[in-house]
Amino acid sequence: MVIRRFHQDDTQNVISLWRECDLVFRLNDPKSDIDTKIDHSADDFLVAIKDETLVGSVMAGYEGHRGWINYLAVAPAHRNQGIARTLMKAAEESLRAQGCPKINLQIRIHNQQAIEFYKTLGFSIDATISMGKRIDGKS
Repeated sequence: MVIRRFHQDDTQNVISLWRECDLVFRLNDPKSDIDTKIDHSADDFLVAIKDETLVGSVMAGYEGHRGWINYLAVAPAHRNQGIARTLMKAAEESLRAQGCPKINLQIRIHNQQAIEFYKTLGFSIDATISMGKRIDGKS
């Protein structure tokens, strides 16, 4: 398996992966999310390639205060092979190299499997409330 930076020609495979992993919701436009990430900071958008097939992704970022993880996904047929751990390790190393002191991520409250996975990587539940406000006109 190879972990590498996202290439523009990965777009459709990444979108298919995200859909297969139920990461695309009603107000998400995955193509727009990818384009915005590439325009802002492509370095921390990583994919996992196994046998010439895109099997995983993670989108990380650092805004100067905290690092963020988004769109960690592994194709269901390739789970439990260490791919998510490897992607997270690569994302964490990249964020650390940028001087990032802490990584945050958001998990949908019903996704207990993801919560347990991140706990095995050393993440803990912060005593915070995640709030959001749409400013793009979508509702």
